[in-house]
Amino acid sequence: MPIGTGQPSFSSYVAQACKIIEQQGLKYQVTPTGTVIEGNLDQLMNIARQIHSIPFQMGAERVITTMTIDERHDCPMDMEKQVQSVKRNIDQ
Repeated sequence: MPIGTGQPSFSSYVAQACKIIEQQGLKYQVTPTGTVIEGNLDQLMNIARQIHSIPFQMGAERVITTMTIDERHDCPMDMEKQVQSVKRNIDQ
């Protein structure tokens, strides 16, 4: 979240973040209030660093970045499987 930009919209910052994610070849999904990115921990930390710096490069004076890392070791996991799991539970 860029702070002190003089405008409430931040879609241009999200668009720049998506370009960086695409350049790294990672899967992602933009949601109304966040962006989900798939990758290993090293990739995610590297991307987070790059994305965090975007608003500064675009003139923001302050940036707040919030991350949630969901990592499983007991079975393979991806965005689609997680959504399908929730939908199956809704249908029950």
